[in-house]
Amino acid sequence: MRLDKYLKVSRIIKRRTVANEACDNAHITVNGRPAKASYDVKVNDVLEIAFGSKVLRVKVTSILDSTKKADAAQMYEVLSSNGSRLPLGRRLLCFSDIILSFPAYTYSKTIR
Repeated sequence: MRLDKYLKVSRIIKRRTVANEACDNAHITVNGRPAKASYDVKVNDVLEIAFGSKVLRVKVTSILDSTKKADAAQMYEVLSSNGSRLPLGRRLLCFSDIILSFPAYTYSKTIR
């Protein structure tokens, strides 16, 4: 499977065009080498994805042509995540996840 398609199907990157651009700009390495979007991903490959100042390292555990959202995280294993305050393997679902992930923030709901 192509690298850009794998990143999209596994939901590491939301859109295939964004994954393709990340590959073209050398933000993604496979086994320590910069990879093109057309790279053929294999099981046990180690992908390193740079999201700005954050770096996510994952190991490919399976390759599926299509998958449901709930099963997508089973396609890879998170090895390390630098610069993230979220627990490993957790993805941001919405803006409130960013706010609630900071320890100093306490959520309180005012009832009127």
